[in-house]
Amino acid sequence: MNKYGKENPLLGEWNTPFGTPPFESIKPEHYKPAAEEAIKEALSEIEIITSCPDAPDFRNTIEALENSGEKLGRIAAVLYNLNSAETSPEIQLAAQDISPLLARFSNDVTLNGKLFARIKSIYESGLKDTLNPEQMMLLERKYKSFILGGAGLEGDKRKRFREISEELATTGLKFEENVLEETKSFELHLTDENDLSGLPESIRESALMEAKSKGKEGWIFTLNFPSYIPFMQYSDNRDLRKKMFMAYGSRSFRGNERDNSDLVIKIVNLRQELASLLGYSTYADMVLQDRMAESREKVNSFLDELFKASHTAARRDYENVTEFARQAGHADILQRWDWAYYSEKLKKSKFSIDDEVLRPYFRLENVEEAIFALAGRLYGISFHPDSSIPLYHPEVKTWQVSDSDGKFLAIFYADYYPRAGKSGGAWMTCYREQRKEEGKNIRPLVSIVTNFSRAAGTTPALLTFSELTTFLHEFGHSLHAIFSDCNYESVSGTNVARDFVELPSQFMENFAYEKAWLDTFAVHYQTGEKIPFQLVERIKDASTFNEGYACERQLGFGFLDMAWHTIDARYDGSVDETEKEVMKKFALFPEIEGVNQTCSFTHLFGGGYAAGYYGYKWAEVLDADAFWYFREKGIFNREVATSFRKNILEKGGTEKPMDLYIRFRGKAPSMDALLERSGLK
Repeated sequence: MNKYGKENPLLGEWNTPFGTPPFESIKPEHYKPAAEEAIKEALSEIEIITSCPDAPDFRNTIEALENSGEKLGRIAAVLYNLNSAETSPEIQLAAQDISPLLARFSNDVTLNGKLFARIKSIYESGLKDTLNPEQMMLLERKYKSFILGGAGLEGDKRKRFREISEELATTGLKFEENVLEETKSFELHLTDENDLSGLPESIRESALMEAKSKGKEGWIFTLNFPSYIPFMQYSDNRDLRKKMFMAYGSRSFRGNERDNSDLVIKIVNLRQELASLLGYSTYADMVLQDRMAESREKVNSFLDELFKASHTAARRDYENVTEFARQAGHADILQRWDWAYYSEKLKKSKFSIDDEVLRPYFRLENVEEAIFALAGRLYGISFHPDSSIPLYHPEVKTWQVSDSDGKFLAIFYADYYPRAGKSGGAWMTCYREQRKEEGKNIRPLVSIVTNFSRAAGTTPALLTFSELTTFLHEFGHSLHAIFSDCNYESVSGTNVARDFVELPSQFMENFAYEKAWLDTFAVHYQTGEKIPFQLVERIKDASTFNEGYACERQLGFGFLDMAWHTIDARYDGSVDETEKEVMKKFALFPEIEGVNQTCSFTHLFGGGYAAGYYGYKWAEVLDADAFWYFREKGIFNREVATSFRKNILEKGGTEKPMDLYIRFRGKAPSMDALLERSGLK
């Protein structure tokens, strides 16, 4: 019983299909008492390990530690996933209350001297020679996590470590909340139809529905991607494009109560101090020692190499769009709010293709079915709708995933559309990760969350090409979790090095450019006409359009990330000036006052990509090389797909990433495939 006089559903057994979360029974007031109770239970499990009279070994220490805190992990997964996908002020408050408790618990574990002594004795003993690769990887992960968790610290340093880690737990959440509120708080409300010039009918319909949902006349455009991106691409009204751009670019940088400037400084300094306490010069040094790239020198060298390969092409792309705009009558200097507009027009001029030409062929239901069928063709799996699974929102859809032999693999959730309580962007997550326990294979509960364009009036939900690749991307992450066949949760599924985790996701994006796959589903939603061969060819031809600019822009974010996380002393500068200094290397447009990427960069200051944003480009090298192999053998080749599944998707983090990749590919990856695919070679 809890203090509300009712059973707390977060603490009891989940007597639901496949042990899925009973969302309809969980209330915001359940989280804190459940977390407190689960923490007590987890600490008791730790006490059993440390008081064990037997000499430390893998089973009584490492495995026992791995299996502790299961209930706490389950509670945290529900809370933090909902805080991103379906939040409310009450859930946000619960997350703010619980985050320091979880940080304190984590510190209680990693700073437990008796526990660390047992782990260290195993790590430094000959027992390592008796372990298989997965056990060895788990031991290394546990040992390193304790070192990074302050296990080697004493006295005041240990006390300060606790303070920092607890403070970081809440500041990251606050950063994300501010960005979400800033995104939600803006709307462009238009009542004059002349202001809609250039906007496709489908975008107008969506804006009309948005206004109606808020009880207003006219049309409302928001900063959610399905509204913001097409507005910037198609609106003929330059002043309105500027207004939208400035609203988006100034999120949490407007000098109000949701300004993140001070939070950035706080987070950067806390991270640097934390790294310094642990003996590292910078936060990046601390993070990268456990990544494929290994060091900031290698990351910067990698980014520099790609910058040199893309810079000339980026300049060429900029000049091409600028010249096109001039010829189209644009007499002013090209500004950032002009880029998407004239790029889209140039793309249509060169390739007779744009999102509005493609949208009718990408009905969401057809795309969904085709992606599931692609997974079946490659790996033999199947997806079966299951309406018995509890949902956290009526729009969420669920499936059982089965292997080729009918064996249950996972539950798959999909949450497609934007709404007030959902963060922007797209992501994959798990409510339960795969592991094996007492001979039983505990299968995962996998979810993707996106912000796709909704149906509007009589028009069904039609995806842009970018949304198609986003679906494939998040589904690739999902396959990494669905296929996981590991013994321990800490190394299962997507629990891999951050610069390796994007391989399965980015690999799947390649299929969007393949005629053989597009032909399986892409038909016009009104006429039933199959996507014309010429249009597929144009998709392929346009795949490298402005790729130099796109690559350099992504590299800029990578360099910005590294700049913030290679600071080696207390930072007391200006967030805006620091960003400008870093980004001037990539400056193509005139400088604009009042916008700032850092203050809304949730990947770095709210998510887990600090000192890791380069990983997207790093994984592009892997995914381009891997898909090159598929193209050599046939993009649906079951033998190659089986190797990818067995050596990459099933293995999680049980071995070193490069060893897994070479086992699949037969050789180390080469940058050549990426440069050729991007038109940069």
